[in-house]
Amino acid sequence: MLIKYKAKIFVTLRPSVLDPAGTAVTSGLTLRGYTNVESCRIGKYIELTLTAPDENSARQDLDKICDSMLANPVIENYRFDLIEVESQVGV
Repeated sequence: MLIKYKAKIFVTLRPSVLDPAGTAVTSGLTLRGYTNVESCRIGKYIELTLTAPDENSARQDLDKICDSMLANPVIENYRFDLIEVESQVGV
């Protein structure tokens, strides 16, 4: 039995990595009068649907996918939320 999952993946720069895009957004907001914005960091949001026999297998696959393709583990962190959307796929 396979279960279909939806993953919501958030990729962000590590805190020690400079974020020139975030700095530019912060400056732009300040120039537009939003003086209460102290800082901004830019990241990526990815939605992915996958099937797996169980949640643990899905999490292991997602870790491999994120490490090898969706995030650069040298400069980025990632986290994901996993939601079961359908069970007994392909029975």
